[in-house]
Amino acid sequence: MTSALRVLIVDDEPLARLRLSSLVQECADPPCRVAGEAGDPASALAWLAAHDADVVLLDIQMPGASGLQLAERLRADAAYAGRVGAIVFVTAHGEHALHAFDVEATDYLTKPVRRERLQQALKRAAQRLAAPATAAAPEDDGGVVVVNERGRVIRVPVSEVLYLKAELKYVTLRTASHTHLLDESLTELEPRLAGRFIRIHRNALVAKRAVRALERRALGTDDGEGWAVRVAPTDEWLAVSRRQLPAVREALAGDAL
Repeated sequence: MTSALRVLIVDDEPLARLRLSSLVQECADPPCRVAGEAGDPASALAWLAAHDADVVLLDIQMPGASGLQLAERLRADAAYAGRVGAIVFVTAHGEHALHAFDVEATDYLTKPVRRERLQQALKRAAQRLAAPATAAAPEDDGGVVVVNERGRVIRVPVSEVLYLKAELKYVTLRTASHTHLLDESLTELEPRLAGRFIRIHRNALVAKRAVRALERRALGTDDGEGWAVRVAPTDEWLAVSRRQLPAVREALAGDAL
């Protein structure tokens, strides 16, 4: 993209808008300019009724409608079709990240915003805008799971997830190279993973593609020997409950184990 990105800043705090405006104007890669500012969603809608924005830097908690509600309106209302290229949420609250990506946000930044992090988000927006519409495609074959770790939002492709296991107050998400902690429950995650993951136990969901064996083996528990699946490429064995065993066998019947 050769021309400067047109950025609309939507935040109810004047100092926050001033800070973002300064950071946007300092951004040289990609080149950007502040095209407009709004202190609430209603004002943003009024501005967008007459102008276009390549990127909207959008706060979440504001008077009246929230930033999430505004994003939903912009995506659903034909009157604003083509007015907004990309939405980047900028908020002090990390707990809305999952919903933010549900409304197709390009990125999710937590305050205080660092210059490097904003530039990264704007670059991602520029790449998204530069991609030909005919080439647009999902990031992977099954979406993402949003992880919020120490204020940093990570989008883990579902295609990389090996299993999810409930432990104490958290759910552990395991990939081949990393372990993440989620605040969501397995009950909330399971519908989004249906067809690709198997519930092997009340506390575990496993990706079908990651299962390499279903065997009886010593589990190191008071129950002694029991059924378990081997997960590749980590070669971990996860217990299969007696209640879930028939469903696991049925689900894996068409796969080569």
